[in-house]
Amino acid sequence: MSAHYRGAVVRRPHGPLSFEDIPLRAPAGDEVLIRVTACGLCHSDVHFMHGTSGTDFPYLVGHEVAGVIEALGPDAAGVAVGDTVVVAPMVACGECRHCRAGRPEACPSRLPRRPKVGLGDGVAATPVLGVGGLAERVIVPARQAIAIDPRVPPKIAALLGCGVPSGFGAAVNTAQVGPADDVVVIGCGGVGVAAVAGAVYAGARRVIAVDTNPDKLAAAERFGATHVIDAFGEDPVERVRELTGGAGADVVLDAVGGPATFATADALRAPGSRLVVVGAPRQGDTVELPLRRLFLNGGSIRVSIWGDCVASRDLPLLAGLYLDGRLPLDEYVSGSFGMTDAQEGYDRLLAGKALRIVLVI
Repeated sequence: MSAHYRGAVVRRPHGPLSFEDIPLRAPAGDEVLIRVTACGLCHSDVHFMHGTSGTDFPYLVGHEVAGVIEALGPDAAGVAVGDTVVVAPMVACGECRHCRAGRPEACPSRLPRRPKVGLGDGVAATPVLGVGGLAERVIVPARQAIAIDPRVPPKIAALLGCGVPSGFGAAVNTAQVGPADDVVVIGCGGVGVAAVAGAVYAGARRVIAVDTNPDKLAAAERFGATHVIDAFGEDPVERVRELTGGAGADVVLDAVGGPATFATADALRAPGSRLVVVGAPRQGDTVELPLRRLFLNGGSIRVSIWGDCVASRDLPLLAGLYLDGRLPLDEYVSGSFGMTDAQEGYDRLLAGKALRIVLVI
């Protein structure tokens, strides 16, 4: 095994993405060493790369990771060398009062903080979302390494790290969509189409996808949307009212995040409905809510972070749905490249030309 591995590093806001040799250490304590086989490119990485989600540069980029376990720390348990795994960026600790009460989604330690990683020049880099996995190797606590069926191809397995569980879980876990529900998904990027798939899986009566990009609406249809609305060409509020007999939506999933789409989502709601914020807003975003209407409308407004997923339960479920042909994740991959083509992949993602780009390593 080489004493170094290559990883993607950004040293300043909007700086170049460079691939550097990083010293490799042995896993300690409950850690595992993973040979990365694929890493998906996600907008969350870009927010860190641009300095809009944090300023603790340099960053070791990448958090949507699949791989094979190469070595175990002395206290690692639950996985074995040779296991095919997905790195879960959020895993409940299992010990706090929320976990003991059966509310793992409320665990304050769900986002493990991986120690900084020393680069070749001695500078310490911050791993994005505690992973930093756009690299040949990654070391994480064993509870973050979720074993899945090895028949899932690496470029599909990587998707299970972030975008797919975030959207799918928002519909199934957070909104608890059911057969009587009319569901609207605003934004049909990677997270949004997964939310569409989750609503379909949960048996929603109607699944209405809203976007301004016809290609993304076509993708939403392939994932099971019963109706699509091009927000450039028609008023989503008026069209949803028409489709729901004037009532509005029972569930609205805002997969974009931000004041504009939140206002639209709120206007689409039926009385007693559930509005779920799935997309991450930018720092400084604010929104005004008419409290009287909010009170009279009832229902709930919730935030879904990583789809309120329980990693050990939901990632094998998603892998199984893919293998059973019930989750068309091959449609999700807009392209796959080698690791050093990452910048081109991020550029395509930002240009709206891709649901997900996956780097096969």
